[in-house]
Amino acid sequence: MKRLFLKTLVAAVALAAAGIAQAQTRTIKFANQNAKGHPVVLGMEKFAELVDQKSGGKLKVQVFPGGALGSDQANVSALQGGTLEMASMNSGIFASLVKDFAIYDFPFLFGNPREADAIVDGAFGRNLHAKLEDKGLVGLGYYELGFRHITNSRRPITKVEDIAGLKLRVIPNPINVDWVTALGANPTPLPFPELYAALEQKAVDGQENPVATIKGAKLFEVQKFMTLTNHQYNPQSIVISKKFWDTLSPADRKVLQDAATESIGYQRTQSRAALQSGLEDLKKGGLQVNELPAAEVNKLREKMKPVIAKHSATVGEATVQTMMAELARLRR
Repeated sequence: MKRLFLKTLVAAVALAAAGIAQAQTRTIKFANQNAKGHPVVLGMEKFAELVDQKSGGKLKVQVFPGGALGSDQANVSALQGGTLEMASMNSGIFASLVKDFAIYDFPFLFGNPREADAIVDGAFGRNLHAKLEDKGLVGLGYYELGFRHITNSRRPITKVEDIAGLKLRVIPNPINVDWVTALGANPTPLPFPELYAALEQKAVDGQENPVATIKGAKLFEVQKFMTLTNHQYNPQSIVISKKFWDTLSPADRKVLQDAATESIGYQRTQSRAALQSGLEDLKKGGLQVNELPAAEVNKLREKMKPVIAKHSATVGEATVQTMMAELARLRR
């Protein structure tokens, strides 16, 4: 009888322990606008895999690509409110919370990926993310979206003047509206999930995005021409809700930070490897691709200078000077 009681007791304790362990498993929703298979989404999936390994299954990450949980703006509100745990999005989007972030949208800021990596992984990138904590967000690092190019359905762009008059979708923030206006085009701010339909219905003529994003969203189906301009480079902030972060143990925070750091290296490798094959796929999909001649790129840079000067005042001279000094040091 005593042995039976002990067996029952042991079984009950084991069941209770299993119940507690299950109750302690935390699920993290991780949102992004890009389609499954996009290098950013591959980075997120790698992060989910690493978190599962490093936490021994205690933390589970569910990846929601393709704008499944709404626009970036909706995701920011959900992160601040604590109803969404994580998201990855263009760092420039946070300019609506912390004005300094607009610097990441400056045209022709980075000359190559190496410069971008050094800035975002160094003190500059970390300091900018630290400014988000007051706004209810914690930055864990940066993936990359990459360098942006212009597509449209009306005409090939072989010189800067060809951009004038085009109705271009832009990321909804002031600097993007201003640089498109400076080229004589008509900027149309739209959340990314609405872009394909807007192009299909000819509500806008064109848009600008990196190769992997154009391919992932199948924009080649609703566009005819693409011009390689490399006019902007987008870091993608990996952010976590501070409300959620504050509920985690130091050990769990370390798991998430380590997994983020490890997945960043993987994501950027995927992003850079996919560039050439992505371009070939876009051509096969029907896009006529051309490169803007060097003389025209210089003209484009000149037209962007007043926009950069205007937004330097908004961003804050100290932030701009720190960035430019760091870039000058790297270029030496």
